[in-house]
Parts: sequence; C-alpha cells; structure tokens
Amino acid sequence: MNRRAFLSGALLAVTAPLAAEAQVTGNIPRVGVIGEFSPTHPFVTAFRQGLHELGYPEDQNIVVEYRDAHGTLDRVSSFAAELIHHKVDILVVGGTESARLAKAKTTMVPIVFATSGDPVGSGLVASLAHPGGNVTGMSILTPELSGKQLELLKTAAPKVFRVTVLYNPANPAAGYALNTAREAARALTVELQAVEVRQPKEVPEAFSALTGWRAGALLVLSDPVLGSELAQISRLAAQNRLPAIYARREFAEAGGLLAYGPSFTDNYRRVATYVDRILKGTKPADLPVEQPTKFELVINAKTAKSLGLTVPPSLLLRADQVIQ
Repeated sequence: MNRRAFLSGALLAVTAPLAAEAQVTGNIPRVGVIGEFSPTHPFVTAFRQGLHELGYPEDQNIVVEYRDAHGTLDRVSSFAAELIHHKVDILVVGGTESARLAKAKTTMVPIVFATSGDPVGSGLVASLAHPGGNVTGMSILTPELSGKQLELLKTAAPKVFRVTVLYNPANPAAGYALNTAREAARALTVELQAVEVRQPKEVPEAFSALTGWRAGALLVLSDPVLGSELAQISRLAAQNRLPAIYARREFAEAGGLLAYGPSFTDNYRRVATYVDRILKGTKPADLPVEQPTKFELVINAKTAKSLGLTVPPSLLLRADQVIQ
C-alpha cells in the first residue's frame, strides 16, 4: 500500500460520521438534516422511510448528513454553515427559527422546513402558495391549535381554573399561539400565566414560577427548545401533580397527560417529497408550503389515574391512542 492510499484510509477511519459522504462520487445528492433529535429518532426514521419509498435508498443513491442540535438553536447556525461548506444539495430543518438561521447562511442551497409555526409571518416565505426564494416546506400553523389544546385540557381536568403556558418568546409563532390560548381561556373561564423558556436549562426555573403561582395545569406550546425537554417537562409536571398537554405524542408517551397536535412524524415523511421534487429540478420558490392533514390525540390513562382524574368516555373515544 502506498503512502497516499494509507493516509486516505486513515482519514476515513477517523472521520466516521462523514464516511458515507467520503465514499460517494459522481452526482449522488447529499441532504443535510438539522434537528433537536438523534439519527435514530422517529422523525428521522419517517424521513428516511419517505425517501426510500420515493426511490432513494440511503447510501445507495443519496447521502444524508445528520446534525443533532440538542434543542440549542445556536448550534443550528454553525451546523448549517458546516453542511453548506460540505456542499449539500438540500438542507432539511425543523421549525421556524431553525429555518431562519439556515436561511441567513445561504440564498442558494434549497431549505425545506418540516414544522414551521408561521412561515409567512416570520418572513420565511412570501406566501404559502408562492414561497419565493430558496425556502419551502411543511407548516404546523393551525389557528385554533392552542385554544383546542386548552379546551381538551379543561375537559380532562374540569376543576382546573389556573393554567400556566410555557412558551419560547424567540419562536416567531409563539405570540400568535399565546393570543389564541388567551382567547380560549376567556371563553373557558380560565386564568392564564405565561412563563418564558428560552433555553433547556430554564425549565426548572419555569416550574418554580408556576408552582409559586399555584397553577392547576400546564399547556406547553410547540417549540424546538421545549420539544427537546419533553422528558424533563413531563417528569416535573408529574412531581407537581399537574395535568399537562403538549402538541407532540412523545409527551404523552413520556408521561404527560395529553398530547394533541399535527403529526410531526407525518410531516417529516412528507418532507421527503419536497426533497424528491427539488432533486428532480423543481425550485423551492415554486413548491407551495403544505399544512398538516393528520392530527393526533394521545391520552395517558396511567397518568390520569395517578392525578386522580377520570377522563370522560367521550374524550377517550376521540383519542387516537390511550396509553394504559
């Protein structure tokens, strides 16, 4: 073996995360994925399945580079720069703020978001029908979502009259969702307390604030920072005996009482169709932003029992899943 071949082999061994990229040649496309999850997360699995169904077996005719931001948005910007430097053909990101950070790094590389809360209001796209620019994807914007979540929470825990809303003010969609929750609260005769969480480390402090206020329940608005802390939030809610609801089913699976919202897994599977169409020549500017079509209600009956709650049969019948 000559010296050049030896060094090349050693480099591949040292840079294992980039091995798939180093092995491909020619025109095999490269897709960068940035999220607050690991490569084995159900969202990533759904995206990979979507690609496979469209004729893109991973590491055969497509390479996917994963980057886990662990709920820290500061990492998204550096990961985007890194993947652009590696000359990925498309960037796939999660929500609104991640898409904005990626967009700030490039006007050339197509960016597809999977769970943007307000793509138009945040300036990501010109309109849902005609995005313009290099960004498009899947929205989770549903005007009544936070109000509907509060209604479901009140149905499951009818004696609750004080509800704390955890939200991230850095999320462009948070203000709209918070206002919707306030409107619903007035109709339900519920008093709301809004508590900010900008970083994962602020979650314990937020719970100190809501217990001091003597909150009776918890509504967690959809956000990548809060989403990365579902296990911690569900644990603290249980410790404080708080009925709680979030948008993602993983929250109920982790021990939270309720989860209601768009199917994020379905969104990530559908993102694969954007990747397919862009790779076949369609510009992001010409790909309309799609809104969610699948919603899930998940109830954790075990948590309800531990809280001394009897979930109404009518609510149980509406659930997509009841965790025993």
